[in-house]
Amino acid sequence: MSNATLAKEPSPASGAHYSVIVVGGGQAGLSVSHYLQQAGIDHLVLEKHSVTHTWRSQRWDNFCLVTPNWQCQLPGHPYNGTDPHGFMKKDEIIAYLDAFVAKVDAPVLEHAAVERVQRGGDGRFTVKSTRGEFTADQVVVASGGYHTPIVPRMAERLPGRIVQLQSSEYRNAQALPDGAVLVVGSGQSGAQIAEDLHLAGRKVYLAVGEAPRCARFYRGRDVVDWLADMRYYEMPVQEHPLREGVRDNTNHYVTGRDGGRDIDLRRFALEGMELFGRLDDLRDGQLRFAPNLAANLDDADETYNRINASIDGFIARNGIDAPPATRYEALWRPSEERTALDVEASGIASIVWCIGFRPDFSWLDAAVFNGRGHPAHVRGVTASPGIYFVGLPWLHTWGSGRFSGVARDAQFVVDAIRAARETVVADQTAAVSA
Repeated sequence: MSNATLAKEPSPASGAHYSVIVVGGGQAGLSVSHYLQQAGIDHLVLEKHSVTHTWRSQRWDNFCLVTPNWQCQLPGHPYNGTDPHGFMKKDEIIAYLDAFVAKVDAPVLEHAAVERVQRGGDGRFTVKSTRGEFTADQVVVASGGYHTPIVPRMAERLPGRIVQLQSSEYRNAQALPDGAVLVVGSGQSGAQIAEDLHLAGRKVYLAVGEAPRCARFYRGRDVVDWLADMRYYEMPVQEHPLREGVRDNTNHYVTGRDGGRDIDLRRFALEGMELFGRLDDLRDGQLRFAPNLAANLDDADETYNRINASIDGFIARNGIDAPPATRYEALWRPSEERTALDVEASGIASIVWCIGFRPDFSWLDAAVFNGRGHPAHVRGVTASPGIYFVGLPWLHTWGSGRFSGVARDAQFVVDAIRAARETVVADQTAAVSA
């Protein structure tokens, strides 16, 4: 079933006015549309590509959720399958989203890239897109925070024969040329792509970053289940020990593949994957790495054990009957810090860059950004009246950028939109009365 049969395609005339324009037609934008429709507020969703585009075009073939299916709680559309503690694969995720798109039936204008949002002298916003110019009383930015793939400039100096992909372009091991593969970055995507290549029998070099890791299962249950009981996923950003700094954290690497398991890079090393520290440069035909592999592995394991220890404490405090506690002990340690790898001698034929994305809100002409260029907000509500954000990592809680928490954030923002509308009406009524 194509997106065209799922999304309601409005035919707005250029210059049309809406109470709200939502920028982005992913799960965040569609969740906002769901609550706007419930509130009876007219709106238009502008989507640069097609609805839920990222899930369809920027995931590898063996991609699956790393959180259990029961956490899929889009508004009015909870997971209702037969495997709540399993992990949906790519096709299943798309089917889940297709049903959500059809259920919401949002007024989406697809292939409408927003080029500029600007407030006019009358207080209304002008929204210029590749499919027309519109105005709105309020604007919700629901385009996420992952826009521009990060690829270092050293990539330009690599031999032309080497195929280079960003993580969003990787599909499977068979699509890469014969030869070794260098995976740069060990966050969620990097660790899982390295595993995918490793399981396919490819020679893999992995530049390990500072990403933490966690257990998949511990003391008889999925770690996510324990953390849910501990109300970790209810913790608002202002109560997190790192406060807003948690928004910069790299996600813990773990996988839901084959029913779910840990990702242990040390085990991969024992099986032939070659691990290095952070990739820093390319000089004289050699890739140069920081001597921090041992520290990065140790730090990831410390986080792993610390999360498990917090679960131990919860079990003890509540007198829960569970299997005994354990502690991860390193299976392998590097005998030395290798800081160089010859590009030609290593046989590297392709590189997958898994070092993240930069946000790009250059199209939004509004004083709503902090000194680092990130949106400044409280639960998605900015200090600039009429501008809101939904779908950002840790917008309010851990689940804000995920299926599990975006509904709550969308409802909060729509409640704020409704309150703002009521305030305007009240002010207008008072002015007429005066």
